[in-house]
Amino acid sequence: MLKKWAIIGFGTSMIGIGINGFILPFHLINGGFFGVSLLANYLWDLNPGIIFILLNIPVYLFAIKYEPNFFIDGLIGAIVSGVMIQFWLPLGGVFHMPILSSIILGAIIIGIGVGVMLRNHISPGGIDLLALIISKWSKVNVGLIALTIDGMIIISGLLLLKDPKFLYSLVIVTIIGLLISIITSIRKIDISKIK
Repeated sequence: MLKKWAIIGFGTSMIGIGINGFILPFHLINGGFFGVSLLANYLWDLNPGIIFILLNIPVYLFAIKYEPNFFIDGLIGAIVSGVMIQFWLPLGGVFHMPILSSIILGAIIIGIGVGVMLRNHISPGGIDLLALIISKWSKVNVGLIALTIDGMIIISGLLLLKDPKFLYSLVIVTIIGLLISIITSIRKIDISKIK
Protein backbone atom coordinates (compact mmCIF):
# COMPACT_ATOMS: atom_id res chain seq x y z
CA MET A 1 0.00 0.00 0.00
CA LEU A 2 2.88 2.35 0.84
CA LYS A 3 4.47 1.61 -2.57
CA LYS A 4 1.17 2.41 -4.31
CA TRP A 5 0.88 5.78 -2.56
CA ALA A 6 4.53 6.58 -3.34
CA ILE A 7 3.89 5.82 -7.03
CA ILE A 8 0.73 7.95 -7.04
CA GLY A 9 2.55 10.80 -5.28
CA PHE A 10 5.49 10.69 -7.69
CA GLY A 11 3.40 10.28 -10.84
CA THR A 12 0.86 12.99 -10.04
CA SER A 13 3.60 15.43 -8.94
CA MET A 14 5.33 14.93 -12.29
CA ILE A 15 2.03 15.54 -14.09
CA GLY A 16 1.39 18.72 -12.05
CA ILE A 17 4.92 20.06 -12.60
CA GLY A 18 4.90 19.28 -16.34
CA ILE A 19 1.49 20.83 -16.98
CA ASN A 20 1.88 23.98 -14.86
CA GLY A 21 5.54 24.70 -15.43
CA PHE A 22 5.88 23.96 -19.13
CA ILE A 23 2.56 23.40 -20.99
CA LEU A 24 -0.13 25.76 -19.62
CA PRO A 25 1.95 28.96 -19.95
CA PHE A 26 1.58 28.59 -23.73
CA HIS A 27 -2.20 27.91 -23.55
CA LEU A 28 -1.95 24.57 -25.35
CA ILE A 29 -4.23 21.59 -24.94
CA ASN A 30 -3.22 18.02 -24.39
CA GLY A 31 -5.18 14.94 -25.34
CA GLY A 32 -7.63 13.08 -23.18
CA PHE A 33 -11.04 14.18 -22.01
CA PHE A 34 -9.64 17.55 -20.97
CA GLY A 35 -8.67 18.19 -24.60
CA VAL A 36 -12.15 17.13 -25.80
CA SER A 37 -13.73 19.42 -23.19
CA LEU A 38 -11.68 22.38 -24.40
CA LEU A 39 -12.63 21.63 -28.01
CA ALA A 40 -16.33 21.59 -27.02
CA ASN A 41 -15.82 24.93 -25.31
CA TYR A 42 -14.06 26.47 -28.33
CA LEU A 43 -16.65 25.15 -30.80
CA TRP A 44 -19.96 25.43 -28.94
CA ASP A 45 -19.13 27.52 -25.86
CA LEU A 46 -19.97 24.60 -23.56
CA ASN A 47 -18.65 24.53 -20.00
CA PRO A 48 -15.42 22.47 -20.14
CA GLY A 49 -15.68 21.36 -16.49
CA ILE A 50 -19.16 19.88 -16.99
CA ILE A 51 -18.17 18.25 -20.29
CA PHE A 52 -15.09 16.73 -18.61
CA ILE A 53 -17.22 15.19 -15.85
CA LEU A 54 -19.84 13.89 -18.31
CA LEU A 55 -17.17 12.25 -20.49
CA ASN A 56 -15.59 10.51 -17.49
CA ILE A 57 -18.85 9.05 -16.10
CA PRO A 58 -19.27 6.20 -18.65
CA VAL A 59 -15.60 5.18 -18.36
CA TYR A 60 -15.81 4.95 -14.56
CA LEU A 61 -19.16 3.14 -14.69
CA PHE A 62 -17.65 0.65 -17.13
CA ALA A 63 -14.55 0.25 -14.95
CA ILE A 64 -16.50 -0.32 -11.75
CA LYS A 65 -18.49 -3.11 -13.41
CA TYR A 66 -15.72 -4.91 -15.30
CA GLU A 67 -12.42 -3.82 -13.69
CA PRO A 68 -13.11 -2.82 -10.05
CA ASN A 69 -9.40 -2.55 -9.15
CA PHE A 70 -8.79 -0.20 -12.07
CA PHE A 71 -11.82 1.83 -10.95
CA ILE A 72 -10.56 2.32 -7.38
CA ASP A 73 -6.97 3.08 -8.39
CA GLY A 74 -8.17 5.28 -11.26
CA LEU A 75 -10.47 7.26 -8.96
CA ILE A 76 -7.65 7.79 -6.46
CA GLY A 77 -5.26 8.68 -9.30
CA ALA A 78 -7.71 11.19 -10.80
CA ILE A 79 -8.41 12.90 -7.46
CA VAL A 80 -4.73 13.12 -6.48
CA SER A 81 -3.85 14.31 -10.02
CA GLY A 82 -6.36 17.13 -9.68
CA VAL A 83 -4.95 18.09 -6.28
CA MET A 84 -1.35 18.01 -7.54
CA ILE A 85 -2.18 20.07 -10.63
CA GLN A 86 -3.67 22.68 -8.30
CA PHE A 87 -0.74 22.36 -5.84
CA TRP A 88 1.89 23.00 -8.55
CA LEU A 89 -0.10 25.92 -10.07
CA PRO A 90 2.44 28.52 -8.78
CA LEU A 91 5.02 27.08 -11.23
CA GLY A 92 3.18 28.83 -14.09
CA GLY A 93 5.48 31.48 -15.54
CA VAL A 94 8.50 30.46 -13.40
CA PHE A 95 10.43 28.87 -16.27
CA HIS A 96 11.24 31.06 -19.26
CA MET A 97 12.02 28.90 -22.27
CA PRO A 98 11.22 28.91 -25.99
CA ILE A 99 7.89 27.18 -26.70
CA LEU A 100 9.35 24.07 -28.35
CA SER A 101 11.91 23.47 -25.58
CA SER A 102 9.25 24.02 -22.93
CA ILE A 103 6.69 21.62 -24.39
CA ILE A 104 9.31 18.92 -25.00
CA LEU A 105 10.55 19.12 -21.40
CA GLY A 106 6.99 19.32 -20.06
CA ALA A 107 5.89 16.33 -22.14
CA ILE A 108 8.88 14.29 -20.92
CA ILE A 109 8.07 15.09 -17.28
CA ILE A 110 4.36 14.27 -17.76
CA GLY A 111 5.17 11.12 -19.76
CA ILE A 112 7.42 9.80 -17.00
CA GLY A 113 4.74 10.48 -14.38
CA VAL A 114 1.90 8.86 -16.33
CA GLY A 115 4.13 6.00 -17.52
CA VAL A 116 5.21 5.06 -13.99
CA MET A 117 1.59 5.10 -12.83
CA LEU A 118 0.28 3.03 -15.76
CA ARG A 119 3.16 0.55 -15.41
CA ASN A 120 1.81 -0.17 -11.93
CA HIS A 121 -1.82 -0.34 -13.19
CA ILE A 122 -2.71 3.01 -11.64
CA SER A 123 -4.39 5.54 -13.89
CA PRO A 124 -4.65 9.34 -13.61
CA GLY A 125 -8.22 8.77 -14.87
CA GLY A 126 -10.15 9.59 -18.03
CA ILE A 127 -8.59 8.44 -21.30
CA ASP A 128 -5.69 6.80 -19.45
CA LEU A 129 -8.14 4.62 -17.51
CA LEU A 130 -9.90 3.69 -20.75
CA ALA A 131 -6.53 2.93 -22.41
CA LEU A 132 -5.53 0.75 -19.43
CA ILE A 133 -8.75 -1.29 -19.71
CA ILE A 134 -8.44 -1.66 -23.51
CA SER A 135 -4.79 -2.66 -23.09
CA LYS A 136 -5.66 -5.39 -20.61
CA TRP A 137 -8.27 -6.86 -22.94
CA SER A 138 -6.43 -6.41 -26.26
CA LYS A 139 -2.82 -6.95 -25.08
CA VAL A 140 -1.85 -3.82 -27.08
CA ASN A 141 0.61 -1.52 -25.27
CA VAL A 142 -1.26 1.06 -23.18
CA GLY A 143 1.01 3.88 -24.42
CA LEU A 144 0.17 3.11 -28.05
CA ILE A 145 -3.56 3.15 -27.27
CA ALA A 146 -3.28 6.46 -25.37
CA LEU A 147 -1.17 7.98 -28.17
CA THR A 148 -3.71 6.92 -30.82
CA ILE A 149 -6.70 8.36 -28.92
CA ASP A 150 -4.89 11.58 -27.99
CA GLY A 151 -3.56 12.01 -31.53
CA MET A 152 -7.10 11.75 -32.93
CA ILE A 153 -8.29 14.41 -30.44
CA ILE A 154 -5.50 16.84 -31.36
CA ILE A 155 -5.91 16.28 -35.12
CA SER A 156 -9.67 16.86 -34.74
CA GLY A 157 -8.91 20.14 -32.96
CA LEU A 158 -6.50 21.14 -35.70
CA LEU A 159 -9.05 20.36 -38.46
CA LEU A 160 -12.01 21.94 -36.69
CA LEU A 161 -10.36 25.10 -35.35
CA LYS A 162 -7.61 25.46 -37.98
CA ASP A 163 -5.24 26.77 -35.31
CA PRO A 164 -1.60 25.93 -36.12
CA LYS A 165 -0.83 26.03 -32.38
CA PHE A 166 -2.43 22.59 -32.10
CA LEU A 167 0.60 21.15 -33.91
CA TYR A 168 2.54 21.80 -30.70
CA SER A 169 -0.11 19.81 -28.83
CA LEU A 170 0.50 16.94 -31.26
CA VAL A 171 4.19 17.03 -30.25
CA ILE A 172 3.16 16.89 -26.57
CA VAL A 173 0.89 13.83 -26.91
CA THR A 174 3.41 12.06 -29.16
CA ILE A 175 6.23 12.40 -26.62
CA ILE A 176 3.95 11.42 -23.73
CA GLY A 177 2.59 8.41 -25.65
CA LEU A 178 6.07 7.21 -26.64
CA LEU A 179 7.38 7.53 -23.07
CA ILE A 180 4.37 5.64 -21.71
CA SER A 181 5.01 2.89 -24.28
CA ILE A 182 8.68 2.63 -23.32
CA ILE A 183 8.10 2.71 -19.55
CA THR A 184 5.26 0.19 -19.63
CA SER A 185 7.22 -2.14 -21.95
CA ILE A 186 10.35 -2.43 -19.80
CA ARG A 187 10.45 -5.90 -18.31
CA LYS A 188 10.62 -6.15 -14.54
CA ILE A 189 13.71 -7.89 -13.22
CA ASP A 190 13.16 -10.67 -10.70
CA ILE A 191 15.90 -9.91 -8.16
CA SER A 192 15.42 -13.30 -6.49
CA LYS A 193 16.72 -15.03 -9.63
CA ILE A 194 19.90 -12.96 -9.79
CA LYS A 195 22.85 -14.79 -8.26
